[in-house]
Parts: sequence; C-alpha cells; structure tokens
Amino acid sequence: MPYLRAFGHHLPPRIVTNADLEARTGRAAASIEKTSGILERRYADEGASVADLGLAAATGCLANANLTAADIGLILFSSGSAERAFPGPASVLAQKLGLTTTPAIDIPVASAGSLIGLAFAADLAPRYGNILVVASEIMSRRISDADPDTAILFGDGAGACIVSPNEGFLKIADVSLSTDGNYADALQLQHNGAIQMKGLDVIVQASRKIPRSIEDLLTKNNLKPADVPVFLMHQANMNLIRKVATALQIPDFEARFFSNIQRYGNTSSASLLIAASEWRTANPAPPTAPIVFAVFGAGFNWGSLLALPA
Repeated sequence: MPYLRAFGHHLPPRIVTNADLEARTGRAAASIEKTSGILERRYADEGASVADLGLAAATGCLANANLTAADIGLILFSSGSAERAFPGPASVLAQKLGLTTTPAIDIPVASAGSLIGLAFAADLAPRYGNILVVASEIMSRRISDADPDTAILFGDGAGACIVSPNEGFLKIADVSLSTDGNYADALQLQHNGAIQMKGLDVIVQASRKIPRSIEDLLTKNNLKPADVPVFLMHQANMNLIRKVATALQIPDFEARFFSNIQRYGNTSSASLLIAASEWRTANPAPPTAPIVFAVFGAGFNWGSLLALPA
C-alpha cells in the first residue's frame, strides 16, 4: 500500500486584494468576498514560469521528506496554465532538478489534476519508487478583466507531494476518479486565450458530484462522513465547500474542511496540494483517523482519495 510521505508548497509574494480587483473589474470588493469567500490571492512575477513555481514547491517537499532529487523515480506534473502546449513543465522541472533520465510526465487537467497525479502515483509507486507529484498554476495570465465573474476567482501557486511505496505518515487506501465529457465546454482554456467558465454549471455539477464521490468511496471502505475529521478539498469557492459539507451532513464544516481560499483564491490544480501542505504544517503529529481528499475540475473530471493512518 503506497504512502503520502511529505508535502510542500510555494506562493508568489505579490498579494492582489479584492480592492485591487474592484478597481480593475468594477466588481465591488464586498461582493467578491460574499460570492467566493476570497479576500486576496497571489500573482506570480512577470518572469516566473509554471515550472519555476513548481520547483520551489518541489524543493520544499523534498526537504520535508528528507530526500534529494536523485531519490525520485518519476515526476508527475499537473498544470492547466502551462506556457506552451509541448513540451510541458514536467520535463523543465526535471531539468531544473538536475535529472536527465528520470521520467517526467505532464497531466494537463485544471483543478482536478493534482488528485489524478496522486491516484496515478499510488498505482505506480511499487514500480518507480518515490514519485514526486507537483501541481503548479499561473492562472493570473489566463483571465480577462472583461469577465469579472472568472477574473476575481483565480490566483497563482504550486504544491507538491511525495508518494512512496513503503514509507510515510498516511496510507493511500483507495481512490475514485470520474469524467463526464458532456460538460467539457463549461470550463475551458483555448490556446492564447482566457479562461471560459460557465460558473453555474460548474457549481451545480460540483456540488452534486463531489459528495457522491466521497460517499461512495467511504461506503466502499465501511466508513461514513462522520468518521472523517479532516477533508482536504480543491479550493474553488467557499460556497461550494459549504454545499459539499451540507450534502455530507457535516454541520461543523469549518472545523473539518480545511480552507485557505480566503488568502489564495482558486489556484486550480495546485490548490489541493497547497491546502494539504499547510494542513500538514499545522498538524505535524501522526494522523490517527481517516482523511479524505476531493477535487472537481475541467473535463469535467472529479474524484476523491481516502488516506488512513500509517
């Protein structure tokens, strides 16, 4: 059974507040907070790349795992905002880590790609050993102020995780992944364009599909939502997190659903691993109960992962 060994994350230093976006988009700062739960987000510097942010997160993750780049057998890199179609940031990250033969594979799935990477890593760890999963996004370059409903949501950042075949603080017990291509056009990014999002479709489908995925996964493993003290979700929208908690009949969602969207906004596929890394930093003791990870993103792709105490 594979293990989660360590997390790491990186946020650019530049802070963009709701007041900043009000001046740009005309959307009132108070309205932004009410509709999304976001107070501020981070934007990458002009010269930074998706791989640069990923490198910073990966470096911290390796240090937390007491590993070096040479200990990594495979890199899985998720990003929906890479600078070019190919080659993607995975090979660039490998080069920046000094690796010349280690396989490095891209997962270009916005929002849901980090959990997909964890799922793949869980299956591949017995063959490749330690797997570095990285999710990095510079979404600030993929938005348009002419579409304030989308522009107010997104920020930049990167997260990372080491999945190991035989050592870690949580065991990956089970994973569920799903795709419904009927909604592929509801969240998309054309080359050299801005993000196009049908927000109502995203919220409606996510608020239905995420709880169902979690419940099915828990039932399969003889567990109930009440048995899970910590839920780590893609940080898309505070109202969505609240809807998921309500569907799972979890009244104390603020205590059990870790959230940092207030400070970082929606960092797409990076958000899950950034949240997991911050949660782990705040809770360094060995976990004693199940933890659930869940995502929803472009495609539509969604899923959940069950981790148990090691």
